[in-house]
Amino acid sequence: MAQGGKDFGKAAEQTAKMGTDAAPGQFPRTITHALGTTEIKKRPERVVVLDVGELDNVVSLGIKPVGWAPSEGSQQIPGYLKKDVGGPKSVGTVNNLDLEAINELKPDLILGSKLRAEKHYKDLSKIAPTVFSIRPGFTWKENYLLNAAALDKTADAKKQLEAYEAKAKKLGADLGDRKPTISMVRYLPQFIRLYAQQSFIGTVLKDAGLPRPENQRVDTLAVEISPENIDKADADWIFTGVYGDVDKTKRDSAEDNPLWKSLKAVKDGHAKDVPDETWYLGLGVTAANSVLDDLRGFLVK
Repeated sequence: MAQGGKDFGKAAEQTAKMGTDAAPGQFPRTITHALGTTEIKKRPERVVVLDVGELDNVVSLGIKPVGWAPSEGSQQIPGYLKKDVGGPKSVGTVNNLDLEAINELKPDLILGSKLRAEKHYKDLSKIAPTVFSIRPGFTWKENYLLNAAALDKTADAKKQLEAYEAKAKKLGADLGDRKPTISMVRYLPQFIRLYAQQSFIGTVLKDAGLPRPENQRVDTLAVEISPENIDKADADWIFTGVYGDVDKTKRDSAEDNPLWKSLKAVKDGHAKDVPDETWYLGLGVTAANSVLDDLRGFLVK
């Protein structure tokens, strides 16, 4: 756990140094990012994104990317972005990029992360100016500002983040002093995760001032449990997501367990399925706002 906290602080420190000194509208501009600096000669018009977080980011800024890489869990364009995203071509998946497909799109900017695609950075940079964040997830706000700097959309991004943070605080205020504890459970093919503080959803809940069970107040992405230990998910409310095909996970065996049925949230009718594409995969401001709307619907009477 201690290492997780160290990683959390290091990522925050590094992301604070990223971006550009260029004035609004100024091109060429140089972007400092996770793998060095990149010069962008003109305003990007053909953008390729290498993860769902970057997809949310560019669409939130009014840009329709020409290419994108979906996650392995879902090959479809996220429903909450569908009306604004246009028709980007698939360029492989997050963990299996198709560089030839990227090259054929003739992009003038590629956005991704060091964690996902560091091994491809040199090749991608030969195709187009490439800007990488450190990682997806809990650094989503800093990633948004980095992407916005490359696109000359910093003012828009800051305005949207301010509105999101005000919305999160309003939700917390409307819940008063006795806020319910929130447990985040996600079923994956290999294991069950209780999402903690170093996660996208962890930051959203923190921004709203919503308390977590003690086992989820740790500086790591998630705590892994087995179906036999599903009682560790107990809280006032439990929100569950599923990565990929539910039949390939152990959700049924976990929720058929008598321990699940004895949990406070389950007995109170407060165990709810939520959209994986926003609560866990969204990783951007539009997804975060959608999560706040869902939370308000569940929690505010």
